[in-house]
Amino acid sequence: MKSLLIINRQAPWSGPGAREVLDIALAGGAFDLPIAMLFLDDGALQLKPRQQPKALQQKDLSANLQALPMFGIESLYVSARSLAERGMQLDSITLPAEVLDDAGLRALIEHYDNVVTI
Repeated sequence: MKSLLIINRQAPWSGPGAREVLDIALAGGAFDLPIAMLFLDDGALQLKPRQQPKALQQKDLSANLQALPMFGIESLYVSARSLAERGMQLDSITLPAEVLDDAGLRALIEHYDNVVTI
């Protein structure tokens, strides 16, 4: 079975992209596909706690994010550079994601059979 890495580059409230990428991941996980997710660039903002989506008339994505492990998506990664550029710290993210430097990101991407960037 082919493995899939989903690279999530969407800010949580910039449009439907963030919700769509989570839906793709959850659907794949429901079919027992080996899936991992990497939060890169503005996608790292999805891991920020205490977001207030209702202020933007958006739905909260935190339930979808918390459901990832229940759907077998336990390999979660975040870019160290993306966190730093957005003033975020590892101890303040909402999911147990492994933080990778640039070399780790390259190795991760090479490890998967298929890579989708959204």
